[in-house]
Amino acid sequence: MKQIDLMFRTMVAELQQRAFDDDWAEDFPPSGRFVPVAVDGRRYWYFDQPDGEGGQKRRYVGPADDPLISERVETFKGEKSDYKARRKFVSTLTREAGLIVADRFTGDVVQALAKAGLFRLRGVLIGTVAFQCYSAYLGIRLPSAAVPTGDADLAQDFAISAEVADSLPPILDLLRALDPTFRAVPHISGSPLSHAFRNQTGYRVEFMTTNSGAEEYSDKPANMPALGGASAEPLRFMDFLIRDPVRSILLHGPGISVVIPDPCRYAVHKLIIAGRRKNDAGGQAKRDKDLRQAGMLFDALPMTGHGPTLAEALEEAWDRGPAWKLAISESAETVHKEYWGAVNRMVGILKR
Repeated sequence: MKQIDLMFRTMVAELQQRAFDDDWAEDFPPSGRFVPVAVDGRRYWYFDQPDGEGGQKRRYVGPADDPLISERVETFKGEKSDYKARRKFVSTLTREAGLIVADRFTGDVVQALAKAGLFRLRGVLIGTVAFQCYSAYLGIRLPSAAVPTGDADLAQDFAISAEVADSLPPILDLLRALDPTFRAVPHISGSPLSHAFRNQTGYRVEFMTTNSGAEEYSDKPANMPALGGASAEPLRFMDFLIRDPVRSILLHGPGISVVIPDPCRYAVHKLIIAGRRKNDAGGQAKRDKDLRQAGMLFDALPMTGHGPTLAEALEEAWDRGPAWKLAISESAETVHKEYWGAVNRMVGILKR
């Protein structure tokens, strides 16, 4: 595990701030361009935007002599320049610094949800896509083989969704704008609510929420008023994972400002759920990925100055009760040998 140079870490911080400050109008994204067109002796502004199929779609904006429109065009030039600079930052960080870039479709999915307001409404990107973001957040090179993904997992606290008094646009509409083959996946309980969406290639977008342990809610999707018609799967231990999340950057396009779990909580959470996976082939594969990701973070976090916070998160989980202790202990004993020492040095202190 190697930390990237200070120059690249500074570049990550600058990119993250610019992405966070991004407030471009959705009507005129920087991927397009304003085009002057002469009609009957007058000049008008049109906006050309890629249609995703190799062509362009053109929209009328207004007369070129309208001062408000001309001001917007001039402002756009600066936004366009910043957009290009951010894309160069992302290219440098992935090609020269060796940080992980999101696969194109995952990046497009997260970008669409971000633009729609998911993170403004205190949604959290979780799962392997969030793990990819720790490469930039911690300034370390993670082996790309450890982070394959064919889905995007997202979470929102149940109480927040009920109380925020705002909502995303319809989730299915957002996803179908990227791929019209997306469909809602029927829930195993037979509920009419759906927490997962899948396209014809098998790519899944799933929403999770907190469940403090009430068994009557454990096998039913929860109604989430803020998620644009999507429900969410209530999961044990999710409250621990998404408490006090952090802001990071997903390296895709010009960089996407995202909210992810604190990496210390993510590492401990992976130990907990690894010990609760099923023993079938699918469960074993997921357990192996959980343990590998936990091990990498236990190895990297002390090196990047997060050791005390990791110890606090581990102690908090340990003190939550016998089931938590058992899951942590069992996973610590089965973690991959290259990370066994890093994990068990900290778990061993709690066992004394």
